[in-house]
Amino acid sequence: MSVLIAFLLMLALFAINVPVAFAICAATFGYFFIANDMSAVMVVQRMIGGADNLPLLAIPFFMMLGSILNYTGMTARLLILADALSGHMRGGLAQTNVVLGALIGGPSGAGLADAAMICKVLVPEMAKNGYSRRFAAALTSASALLGPILPPGIGLIIYGFVSDTSIGKLFMGGMGPGVLCTLLLMVAVDYVARKRGYKPTRPKMAGIVEIGKATAGAFWGLMLMVLILGGIRYGVFTPTEAGAVTCIYCLIVGFAYRETTWKDVKSALAESARANGSIMLILMASAGFAWILTWEGVASDVTELLMGISTSQTVFLLIVNVLLILVGMFLDGNAAIIVLTPLLMPTVNALGIDPVHFGIMMIFNLSIGAITPPFGTTMFLTCNLTGVKIDEYMKEILPFYIALGVTLMVTTFYPPLSLVLANL
Repeated sequence: MSVLIAFLLMLALFAINVPVAFAICAATFGYFFIANDMSAVMVVQRMIGGADNLPLLAIPFFMMLGSILNYTGMTARLLILADALSGHMRGGLAQTNVVLGALIGGPSGAGLADAAMICKVLVPEMAKNGYSRRFAAALTSASALLGPILPPGIGLIIYGFVSDTSIGKLFMGGMGPGVLCTLLLMVAVDYVARKRGYKPTRPKMAGIVEIGKATAGAFWGLMLMVLILGGIRYGVFTPTEAGAVTCIYCLIVGFAYRETTWKDVKSALAESARANGSIMLILMASAGFAWILTWEGVASDVTELLMGISTSQTVFLLIVNVLLILVGMFLDGNAAIIVLTPLLMPTVNALGIDPVHFGIMMIFNLSIGAITPPFGTTMFLTCNLTGVKIDEYMKEILPFYIALGVTLMVTTFYPPLSLVLANL
């Protein structure tokens, strides 16, 4: 009963727009006040313990990486490359939006950061060239979804830590679904562009020389992903060390391009500190609440319930897909990972589902929820930055939901898409 009251309190606070971290903290402390046989000091210990882990040090490093990218000139060079590769297609700027989302999505590691960056860089240009702002907002939120599943997504790091799964394998496992999602989003853009007459940005496909020059200009940005994946895959450094190495790498490249100043470094540090502070508060609050669920035996109850419904992997994955999308509509994805992973992993293990495959599927589901009403965080950000109403946004995002839905089904029911690269 105490857990139920705490959970209902958390939902009530969400409903009145209390920040996620504070809502979960209130629910956690509320539980300890109701359960008189426990000391409230324990909740503080559990919260601090939730953040006191070396693998989580990767989060501030990769958050720093995402901030530094804005000051190195890499994003601008990747935009030129994206235009060279996709500008000749129908809806050239919209196609470039998707390609840019894929190119910067991995290094930035977070959907919100990608959405904000693309809104600033591409949406104004799309509006100038005849694209409706509501279409641009919907597309940007969909392409920003690539960030959490492509390495080094913050959600991948958190899931790996909570589930005791190799973060390196999760990084590799996200590549297949990420590429498939990119291609299907481009198909959806082509469909809309064909109906509305959105034109290419260039009369014909860029020549080999131009693509070569664009690739050379973006070379150091492209090498960033190679550095992360290659270094982890061959044991040169751990995912945590990869965050530090790539930050130093980006600073060196930025100063070499002569586009980064010490003032920019200071700004990037401040931005990443604010972003990391918010994430760590959510992590600590969620860790406390997750411990309560474990203490009360909710995980075993959930396992019994799900196994009682069916022992089929297919049925379980379908139920989880629906559950996670619904949760993603209301709750921050990182918080949801910390709270739900301990509840679902016993069933995942009992049914013989690979934890890497399940992790990619879980994060993708929660990311879809983040671009879905009523409280999708990425949806709110893109609508606010572009000045688009949510009802207008919903009319435009339907083709992209189809692309994302197909990607989700393939990811869910064709495990090799996630596991081939992860198991190399």
